[in-house]
Amino acid sequence: MDPSPAPGASTAAEVAAASVDAFPCRSASSAAAEGLAGAVAGIPCLLQIVHPPPAAAASIDPSPAPAASTADDVAAASVDPFPAPITSSSAAEDLAGPVAGIPILPQIVQSPPAAASMDPSQAPGASIAAEVAAASVDPSPAPDASSSAAAGAAEDLVGAVGRMTLDKRFELLMSIGEECIQSDELRRLLENKPSPICYDGFEPSGRMHIAQGIVKTINVNKMIRAGCKVKIWIADWFAQLNNKMGGDLKKIQTVGRYMIEIWKAAGMNLDGVEFLWSSEEINRRADEYWPLVMDIARKNNVKRITRCCTIMGRADNEELTAAQIFYPCMQCADIFFLKADICQLGMDQRKVNMLAREYCKTKLKPIILSHHMLPGFKEGQEKMSKSDPSSAIFMEDDEAQVNLKIKQAFCPPNIVEGNPCVEYIEYIVFPWFGWFEVVRKENNGGNKTFLSMDELTADYVSGALHPGDVKPALAKAINKILQPVRHHFNSSKEAKVLLNTVKKYRVSS
Repeated sequence: MDPSPAPGASTAAEVAAASVDAFPCRSASSAAAEGLAGAVAGIPCLLQIVHPPPAAAASIDPSPAPAASTADDVAAASVDPFPAPITSSSAAEDLAGPVAGIPILPQIVQSPPAAASMDPSQAPGASIAAEVAAASVDPSPAPDASSSAAAGAAEDLVGAVGRMTLDKRFELLMSIGEECIQSDELRRLLENKPSPICYDGFEPSGRMHIAQGIVKTINVNKMIRAGCKVKIWIADWFAQLNNKMGGDLKKIQTVGRYMIEIWKAAGMNLDGVEFLWSSEEINRRADEYWPLVMDIARKNNVKRITRCCTIMGRADNEELTAAQIFYPCMQCADIFFLKADICQLGMDQRKVNMLAREYCKTKLKPIILSHHMLPGFKEGQEKMSKSDPSSAIFMEDDEAQVNLKIKQAFCPPNIVEGNPCVEYIEYIVFPWFGWFEVVRKENNGGNKTFLSMDELTADYVSGALHPGDVKPALAKAINKILQPVRHHFNSSKEAKVLLNTVKKYRVSS
């Protein structure tokens, strides 16, 4: 597989002109040139899902990837395969947006019901839950690029992004990040490049919790709606370096397949995503990758690199193997290897992203868009942990498990800061549905539909909304979001085998 060309020095003259050696960064001239071509060639609807090496143990094969579309195909097409979603709340509009034709999440299609008359069994989006579940069991194969449908899809995305204002695209991307370095650079990027390359990555390390599954789905779909090409780096070699699954690469790749299967069932727009396996891509382009890694290692001392080791879930004073010390140099290199314009990772990855910007001093630097890290359910638990199953909701947890975990969660009355239940509502429920529905008896205040976090926060701080109201409503919303994933893993024999295999693995620390 040959990833889409991206900015960088392409001639000997450009390489000679670069003051940070030949490897690392996007040159201003090449970024501008790519921006001219990006409106057609860079549209994120016909990208390839790269499978892991044949030796990998699992049998799940993500949906077949379409071949790249041509400009002639796009120009000739007139099909509009994506009807615009109907939204009514401002929160839902931020997701559905003014871009007709690219629904961010399949659930966001209804107006919120009146609080007083809402049937508790019919949560927002309930009327299409069956459609979502059915779609996730057997997704339609990606269209062939030569077909009119494929070209129509490409043309629809071209037109949709073109119709979205620069301000709207900027706002949509900024809504992803708790921090953006630098926002003015992001705006300039969108002005000059219709289809920026956005890099995200993950280390296959065990079962997927809801922060990886749902928050990533929300963020990826927002990036695609804003016109980005999303490259998801499946860091199987990195997981091996970090001793996940005991360093067994076949097990790690099985976990990687399981994670792709989760996102497919959850509603991630895979037409706009390119999955790349690090072991395969690095081997295929070793002559590009390793000189870059070595250059980064040569220009930084051991102390600077070990400060970045928190990206692996390691303390910077922890005893590390030589392989783990090399890990940050490789992750820094990934950003330039993939020609990324935007790094969209969690706040826990900030240190290595800053290392990349420091390394790239004289040219265009990657923009860092760091999303919020969801806490665990226990008091003072800053980050959800797979090693503590009671503190995290996993994507295939059943309804009873979700209810119990949320019932036992830390949720102090009148306090929103450091309250995990309130954070789940803010970062999962509102982005997914556009509102939050509380069902309660009349003598406890009656049913209420919250249309904004400000409204919910005010009620919670005042005591009008009690933890006893929040927890069952949150559990109900989370269960509705997870139902298509459960359905997929219960109804697909291959997916069920894959899940049961992953559950048997022990996550090495």
